[in-house]
Amino acid sequence: MRISDPLYAVYTRRLRRQVHGGALPRHVGLIMDGNRRWARQMGMANPSLGHKFGAEHVDDVLGWCDALDIRHVTVFVCSTENLTRRGDREVAFLMQLIEQVVTDKLARPDARWQVHIAGTLDVLPDSTAHALKRAVEATRGSTTGCHVTLAIGYGGRQEVIDALRELMTERAEAGETLADLAASLDVDDIARHLYTAGRPDPDLVIRTSGEQRMSNFLLWQSAYSELYFCDAYWPAFREIDFLRALRSYSARERRHGS
Repeated sequence: MRISDPLYAVYTRRLRRQVHGGALPRHVGLIMDGNRRWARQMGMANPSLGHKFGAEHVDDVLGWCDALDIRHVTVFVCSTENLTRRGDREVAFLMQLIEQVVTDKLARPDARWQVHIAGTLDVLPDSTAHALKRAVEATRGSTTGCHVTLAIGYGGRQEVIDALRELMTERAEAGETLADLAASLDVDDIARHLYTAGRPDPDLVIRTSGEQRMSNFLLWQSAYSELYFCDAYWPAFREIDFLRALRSYSARERRHGS
């Protein structure tokens, strides 16, 4: 079904009505996968160009979330593994795209989304880290209640290690021993030191490209999340794909581990 197909518009309106009648997630996590495979499918000589279309597509998806009053979105932009396992030219191209999209789309004076960062900025180029910090500062005063977290230079296991390290340092400075910490440690102690502290855990995590794994994304926070895997590559992820994910979510009986 092509985007220009009148049937697409009719079907989209039908899905919107169905979704509005059901339970919606408060927080959606997005694993944006398949940029390079989409570029190859489209016949592009340089598969890295898929990252450009994928990065620009984030703004569309945030608009869909805003229209449905979904106020928290976390986007898996770049993992620590991406930075070390991809070629230098591809990583440099990806970092330039991130800087451009963050500056042009998210850090505008009229931006609706307050920007947060999850990850280690120290592993990023200085220009990329500065662009992200500027976006955080530029949107800090946002009163819309819309929050987008960019997981960049991010790894879920490393996040838990960093949280434990901060917690142990905090307790040591307060004069506690390791035995004291072990005796009193609970889930909230660690959660307070995660990159996402203060924001709700995702209710729904969507991954594109047909891959069915978490890839080290929000491992702690997604313990009770509903998961949805979509075959479409990220740049080709349509509003109807998003609405189908929400429809699937609303049809589930959430048990939260019970």
